[in-house]
Amino acid sequence: MSNELNQDSGRDSGRAEDGPSARGALVVGLDAGGTRTRAVLASAADGSPLGEGVAGPGNALTVPVPQLTEHLVEALALAVPVSDRPRVVAVAGGFAGAAGTADEPGRVNALTALREALRRLGIPAGDGIRICSDIEAAFAAAPDTPADGLSLVAGTGAVAMRITARHCEKTVGGDGWLLGDDGGGFWIGREAVRSALRMADHRGPDTALAALVGRELGVPEAVLSYLSGPLNPSYEDKASAYEGAGGDRHPWPRAAREAYRRHVLPAVMGEPPVRLARLAPLVAEAARAGDARARAILDAAAGHLADCVRALEPTPGEALVATGGLLGPDGPLTEPLDRQLTALGLVAHWVPDGSRGAVALARLAQGPTPHPEKSK
Repeated sequence: MSNELNQDSGRDSGRAEDGPSARGALVVGLDAGGTRTRAVLASAADGSPLGEGVAGPGNALTVPVPQLTEHLVEALALAVPVSDRPRVVAVAGGFAGAAGTADEPGRVNALTALREALRRLGIPAGDGIRICSDIEAAFAAAPDTPADGLSLVAGTGAVAMRITARHCEKTVGGDGWLLGDDGGGFWIGREAVRSALRMADHRGPDTALAALVGRELGVPEAVLSYLSGPLNPSYEDKASAYEGAGGDRHPWPRAAREAYRRHVLPAVMGEPPVRLARLAPLVAEAARAGDARARAILDAAAGHLADCVRALEPTPGEALVATGGLLGPDGPLTEPLDRQLTALGLVAHWVPDGSRGAVALARLAQGPTPHPEKSK
């Protein structure tokens, strides 16, 4: 992947003795993902954070450029006080959807929106504008800002990337909900619904996911009360009533099963498919409570993520940076994935997002700071 610096000239930042070299140069790092855009203002000298702003989604392929511009303006305005804007010497943005070469649509959209946002706010980043993917930015967030290694993202989707000289060399996965993203939040949520429906159809084992998913999708409690187990102390009495009406007792009365499906299917079909990702935390909840089916889903998801990493032909001990809501200290896939990575000789270093990496890339992108005496 190409991460060349934008060579457009920025607005003049004023005399050197009144500019960033005299008062402390600043940089901005952007992490623009599918759900939010985060801007971090930092010292160009040591990268220490000085301000932060958060706004709406920043996927450069799915968010229209005018809307993306507005989100960037909002996040940058919150992060960078008006008085500090002339001191910004570089801006780096890690954008979801901005993978590929400089002429690919996502990168073009990201650069167009970022230039306009900076122009509106009077932030004179000049030649120090850098666009990369959010995955590359996340990788740069690892200690010492490594140039080479592996990056793994597990959020709504799932993708792994090999990075060489801070550029993408190869990606595995990340093909979207319809064709791939196995092991991501959408995949886990879909498996939760499928498991619940299989239980209702007598094609799968009993699982707490049926009640959890049903409740999340608006199935009435009167229907959920027919589920077997401790959730329903009066199950036997209600099942007998259904049996007397021609229902099926094992393990769920037929009328209750049909009512469940009549609520679940329209609820799922009436929303964008990726909304199923919101059900992933329910799988984690059920797994913590000991539900065997939920545990199997999480183990399978971790296996898919490990397969993506394995396809990058990793070398034991090389840098691996992981990010996304399914990983990290409280992530439901962290433990099962760590077991799989150990077999590959890898240890994942988790980062919360790519904003710190974007700051590091902005510091690399800044041009030489003029010396005050030479500019007089």
